[in-house]
Amino acid sequence: MRALTWQGPQDVRVETVPDPVIQQPTDAIVRVTSTAICGSDLHLYSVLGAFLHPGDVLGHEFMGVVEEVGPEAAASGLSVGDRVVVPFNISCGHCWMCSRGLFAQCETTQNRDQSKGASLFGYTDLYGAVPGGQAEYVRVPQAQFGPVTLPEHGADERYLYLSDILPTAWQGVQWAQVPEGGTLAVFGLGPVGQLAVRTALRLGRVGRVIGVDLVPERLAAARAWGAEVVDLNQVDGKGRKPEEVGRAIAELTDGRGADGALDAVGMEAHGNPVAERVITVAGRLPGVIGKPAIENAGIDRLAALHGCIESVRRGGTVSISGVYGGMVDPMPMMTMFDKGIAMRMGQCHVKQWTPELFDVVTQDEDVLGLEDLATHRVGLEDAPRMYEVFQKKQDNCLKVVMTP
Repeated sequence: MRALTWQGPQDVRVETVPDPVIQQPTDAIVRVTSTAICGSDLHLYSVLGAFLHPGDVLGHEFMGVVEEVGPEAAASGLSVGDRVVVPFNISCGHCWMCSRGLFAQCETTQNRDQSKGASLFGYTDLYGAVPGGQAEYVRVPQAQFGPVTLPEHGADERYLYLSDILPTAWQGVQWAQVPEGGTLAVFGLGPVGQLAVRTALRLGRVGRVIGVDLVPERLAAARAWGAEVVDLNQVDGKGRKPEEVGRAIAELTDGRGADGALDAVGMEAHGNPVAERVITVAGRLPGVIGKPAIENAGIDRLAALHGCIESVRRGGTVSISGVYGGMVDPMPMMTMFDKGIAMRMGQCHVKQWTPELFDVVTQDEDVLGLEDLATHRVGLEDAPRMYEVFQKKQDNCLKVVMTP
């Protein structure tokens, strides 16, 4: 089959690789009909290379049709021919963590040797090195629980984002704990940030959403869905310091700040060129050197996170959906303690949110504009080019959907 493989920093290629096969009775094989490039994939493209190997198949947002089913997966009701979307985290549904809805911490697929949580599709040695979904076919472990069966009809993009970015956005909004009629600040208006804006205003109790970014078309997209926006290019000092952004948000909120702030950016935020250079160097080191450098001395570009901390009101909540990987990240502990803020963070527990979001996406009306979110639709063979376009925010690229 054809699949997108990692070959080195900023070097991904579509190659012919062996077809997946059933390995465990809980496995299924899915023929992919749509897959997407996630912002988290860009971390693999440029930062986390020390945890990858040439030939690793990338991708964790995908959906398709079941082609083969192991006996235990079949016993759960999954059948050949079912149309499914597959959550990006691989969880069993019955362990201690799963029984409490903490599916991203599944103990059955937990990577204890790496001191990490549940395995993820297409996401490095840290999370199980499971081949990903930017491919023609995928082996889906724990298929007795993971795949979500879909209606036979309807555009893929109505359902594709249930794999990751829609529940990730919704969890981020929920964890921000904005009171009825309150204000949510969303930092980063990429795909997750856009869906956070839409879900907060259409599904949540939130009264106001303030979107923060520096890309004009992303600011315009959020504004079109009802968000007020802060353009970092227009903030005093160009918004490169967190306190500058904090003052801008305070001016919009009676001097207090937002009730909740959602970081939808993560480790590669704009705003710290020194950290950017350090991250770039660490990402290019050989694995034997790069792994300890990232695990023990890694730092992130923290402009978005620190901006959230400065922008949230006293007693408010910072919710982190963006991925961070640094071990020596400097944090403004005095500010955090003095303001009495709460923080919620972590991988999305996708299936915790599946029932309510499934009901939303299967309505006749596309209330969240899911079918219009993608700006680029290409074949899988175009994936290497689109990784570069997406990373560099070229051609107004917001979301890339690929068809194998």
